[in-house]
Formats: sequence, C-alpha cells, structure tokens
Amino acid sequence: MMDDMTTPEIAMAHPLTLAAVDTDGAIREAADGLGRDTRGDVLRRAGMVGAGVAGGGILLAALVPEARAATKRDVSILNFALTLEYLEAAFYTEAVKMGALDGETLRFAQVVGAHERAHVAFLRKALGSAAVKRPSFNFRGTTEDQATFQATAIVLEDTGVRAYAGQAGRLDSAALLTAAVQVHSVEARHASWMRHIVGQRPAPRAFDPPLTMAQVLAAVKQTRFIVQAGDMGASDGGSGPSFTG
Repeated sequence: MMDDMTTPEIAMAHPLTLAAVDTDGAIREAADGLGRDTRGDVLRRAGMVGAGVAGGGILLAALVPEARAATKRDVSILNFALTLEYLEAAFYTEAVKMGALDGETLRFAQVVGAHERAHVAFLRKALGSAAVKRPSFNFRGTTEDQATFQATAIVLEDTGVRAYAGQAGRLDSAALLTAAVQVHSVEARHASWMRHIVGQRPAPRAFDPPLTMAQVLAAVKQTRFIVQAGDMGASDGGSGPSFTG
C-alpha cells in the first residue's frame, strides 16, 4: 500500500453503503451544508478544557449535558464521526475475536479496539436520542488474515484522521472542538503505530491534507463493509460482532 493515498485510492484500497447508516438523515444534512445555525455560547466555558480524559479512551463525561445543547450542524458532525467510529470499533472487535492475529498486531487490535469503543460510547452519550443507529457489518474476510487486516487498518485510520481534521474547524462549540481534537490525536497515533508494525514510515508527510465530509462519504459509499442499519445497543461493547467474513 502506498504511503501517500489520494481519496480515490482510499475508496478502492479495500471496498470499505452509506444509505443504510444514515437512518435519520443527519449525515446527509451535514454533507449538504445544512445546520448552519447561529453559534451558541452554551458550550464556551473555560473550565471544560481537558475534562474527563480516562486512560487510553475518550470519556469526556463532563461535556455530555452541554453537548446535547449543540447546534444542528454540530449534531450532524458528531453523527458523521459516530458512523466512522462504529465501523472502526466493530472492525477491531471482530478481528480480535476471530483469532487470526498475533504479536504486536494483536496487541494493536486490542488497544485500538478499546479506544474506538470508548469513542463510540462518548459520542452516543453526547448525542443521546439524536445518535444514528449502529449498522450491521460484513468485513468480507479482512479480519481473518493478518496481512489483510494490517492493510485495512492503515486505510481506516488514515481516513479517520483526515476526516476529523476536515470537520474540527466546522464545529460551532469550542468544548466539542476540544473533544474532537483529543480523539483526532489518538487516531493519528493509531495510524502511525500500524505503519510502524508493517515497516512503513509512521509519518510520511509534513502536512496531512484533511478530507471533506463529501470526500469521506464518497469513499464510504463504495464500500461493502456496512450491510444493514439497526440499533445494536448502547455501545459497541455489548454482545459482540457477528462474524460474517
């Protein structure tokens, strides 16, 4: 896999469908530029910075009541992020349970899976009833072979990093921006870690261009990992994945 991937290459590297995910239209609203509400000041509290960071995950519990007062655009962006986190959390959870990984790759999947499940839990709690539902997944064999898992993980993490970078500046809430930046930096570490494992340069560029929401959605539309919408519970840590590879 090439270090410097263009958006089409991200879409084609692994056939990663959005219609099934966007059950309440929040993601498409954001992609179409909706939710351009006047900026609110409910979340602009200096004391919120850095609150509630726990272990390797992101559990910003103190932000949750304020997050529910976020603007329509913020809700759309959070749901966009939640969709990506659902995908990543399910991918790593299934990969560990499939038993095909070993060594540092297995450790990577265990640690990163826990991080992604924490991201899902935070976003669902912040969004409350506005959260998009968790879809069902078919990872089509990519969790059953170590080399294929590694290549897929790089694509997912690189895409996630650039997706967060593309949306952070669009958030109306300063507190949610703080939360998003904390998730973004962890995703970047994930990407670097897997690149190191497979012998690629951990930081191949001095600048990492962000992806717009439209670019990410275009890539996701070409995937076949997301097969059916459905509420699978409060977080990805529940009953576990369905092995469909």
